[in-house]
Amino acid sequence: MIEITPFIQIAENELNFEYIRASGPGGQNVNKVATAVQLRFDVNGSSLPEDVKMRLARLAGKRMTNDGILVIESKQHRTQERNREDAVQRLVELVRKAVIKPKKRTKTKPTAASKESRLRSKKVRSEIKRLRRSVE
Repeated sequence: MIEITPFIQIAENELNFEYIRASGPGGQNVNKVATAVQLRFDVNGSSLPEDVKMRLARLAGKRMTNDGILVIESKQHRTQERNREDAVQRLVELVRKAVIKPKKRTKTKPTAASKESRLRSKKVRSEIKRLRRSVE
């Protein structure tokens, strides 16, 4: 189990790893051995709460496929184990961001000063319009 928060956890069997070769500039394979890791996480089939799934889909952006699979690629380390740990860590960070509910903005009442300035600017605009009409 991978713990995101005390209440939200991801089971190891929900993570699907695929080992691929990292390609360098020009398209050649950097290593003969596949060290890059692609972590595929099925968001819709996971045990995450529905509201977290929705926020995760919004946060994931281009990393999310049309069928709800989140793809995280890691190829910066030389070993598969380190790349795998890095991919899991990046998934955990992304899910943690999705767990936090955004604050709702509360409507604030206009202050007396803002009401006064709005009225003042309204009067100035009407005066300018009146002057323009008299010229035409």
